[in-house]
Amino acid sequence: MDRLTEMEAFTMVVDQGGFTDAAKKMGVSKSAVSKHVSALEARLGARLLNRTTRRVSPTEIGLAYYDRARQVLNDATEADSLVTAMQATPAGLVRISVATDFGVNCLSPILGKFLNEYPDITVNMMLNNRYVELVSEGFDLAVRIGERDDSTLQTHKLTETTRRMVASPAYFATHGRPEKIDDLNNHKLLHYSNQANSAVWKLTAPSGEKRQVRTAGWLTVNDGQSLLNACISGLGIAYLPSFLYADAMRKGLVQDAIPDLPIERQGVYAVYPQGHFTQPKVRAFVDFLIEAFASKGPDIW
Repeated sequence: MDRLTEMEAFTMVVDQGGFTDAAKKMGVSKSAVSKHVSALEARLGARLLNRTTRRVSPTEIGLAYYDRARQVLNDATEADSLVTAMQATPAGLVRISVATDFGVNCLSPILGKFLNEYPDITVNMMLNNRYVELVSEGFDLAVRIGERDDSTLQTHKLTETTRRMVASPAYFATHGRPEKIDDLNNHKLLHYSNQANSAVWKLTAPSGEKRQVRTAGWLTVNDGQSLLNACISGLGIAYLPSFLYADAMRKGLVQDAIPDLPIERQGVYAVYPQGHFTQPKVRAFVDFLIEAFASKGPDIW
C-alpha cells in the first residue's frame, strides 16, 4: 500500500478520534481506513492505536509517530502547492517598500513595462525612508540599499550603486576644491537627514584607511533631489548616491569633490519574507527587477 495513504488514514483517525469520522472525512469506507492503519502497523511492527468499543487513542509510540507523520503530510501538501503556484499565472496586489529617491529615479521609470507584461498584477509602491517590517506591516517585498541586516529575509542582489562627494563648478570656483579628506573641515557640507548618522560621512582614503568625517551641515535636507538641487546651485558639497548625481555629472552640473578618493560602493537588494515557496506575483516582480538591472550592467550608471 501507499505509505502516504497509510499515514493519512492513521493521522485522520487520531484527529477525528475514531475510524467512522475519519472515513467520512476522507470520503472512503470505514473498512478501507481500518485496512490502511492495520497495514501501517504491520509494516512498522508496532501497535499505534489503542482500540476499545467506545474510543480510539494513540499509543505512546503512535503519538510519537503521529507528530512525524503529520509533518511529512504537511510537507507533501506544501510540495503540491509549490508546483501549483509555480504554474499559476501571476496575479494580485504586490505591496513594495522602497526608499523615496531610489523609487523615484530607478523604479518608477520601469514599472510601466512590468505592468504591461503582467496585466493581472497591481502594484502599490510605498516610498519612504524608514526601515519597514515586511511581515507585520503587510509588504510583499522591499528594495534596500546597503548592508543586509536581516537574516530572516530572502535576498537577491539587483545591482550596485556608488557614492561620491560632489559639488558644482561654481562652488569650487568660489571656495576652492578640497585636496584631501581633512580639508573638508573647511568647506560647507550638505547633509541628508533621512540617512542614519547623516552628519557622519564614512570615507576611504587613497591609502585604503577608513575615515569618518563628523561636521555639522550648512544645510540639512530630508529629500535627496532637493539636496542635489542645493548642490547644483553652489551651496556646498553633498555625499550622494549615483542614481542622484549621475545625470547632473554627465551634464557638468556637478563634479567630484576629491577625485583621488576610492569610490564607495553599495549593493542594492530585493528582499522578501522567507518561506517554503514564493508567491508567483512576488517571484515575477523580483525576476523582472533582476533582469531590468542586469541590462544596465554591474552598476546602475
